[in-house]
Amino acid sequence: MKKNVLRELLDAGEPTLSTRMITTSPQIVEIIGHSGMFDFIELLGEYASWTVPDLDNFARAVELFPHMSSMMKVEREPRLSIAQRSLGAGIQNLIFADIDTAEEARQCVRYVRPVTPQDGGLNGTALRRNVGYVLEGGGEAWAQAMREVVIEVMIESESAMEQLDEILGVEGLDMVHFGPNDYALSVGKPGKGKSVEIQKKNRFVIETALKRGVRPRVVIDSWEEAQEYADMGVRDFCVGNDLTILYKWCLQNGKEMRKILGK
Repeated sequence: MKKNVLRELLDAGEPTLSTRMITTSPQIVEIIGHSGMFDFIELLGEYASWTVPDLDNFARAVELFPHMSSMMKVEREPRLSIAQRSLGAGIQNLIFADIDTAEEARQCVRYVRPVTPQDGGLNGTALRRNVGYVLEGGGEAWAQAMREVVIEVMIESESAMEQLDEILGVEGLDMVHFGPNDYALSVGKPGKGKSVEIQKKNRFVIETALKRGVRPRVVIDSWEEAQEYADMGVRDFCVGNDLTILYKWCLQNGKEMRKILGK
């Protein structure tokens, strides 16, 4: 079993820096890794087009860089299947989207934890990549690795906001972050995720999580946005994603080149 860099950083009380990918390109993973700047890459599985072999290859590429770990964003359904296939591929940590209740959060923890009397999980032996296929399946090293998976949930609905304290109290939950766009939809305000009203909810989630000892992770587009959150006590940041970065580069450079060509 490979060491989980993200778990080690959290246990040591250190800050973390991540970025996101919507593609599953091993080349992009390697470019991020060569920068030496990021502790983990979050694969936005909820949006990406992927197959199980894609998850294997994504995890293989991450493992080329001992300083990095990985995380999979798991959509509402089928949560158990996606979570366990991601872990089996070698992706070490999970973020669960669309959590509406504390009971859902507890169930997500069970999807990850091993099927032992003491853990009470739903994750059983499987001959997959993370255990060397036939080497460590169901062994103590695997069971311990499943206990050390970092579990994050998203608060992105009115229901989740109403149960925020109970969700933050779920045993096994490590991190949380606010989803402004889906939250805006859930309260009947589509497209208003960046509004002052919705951003106040974002700050409320951050402040409440910090009080409860759960680490809030903030997703931003660039480093210039980080300082106000750092001043609040946030120590876990995710900056950018591959497709947005490419789009902005094309837009900016294309516009400037069109100006030159139009002269």
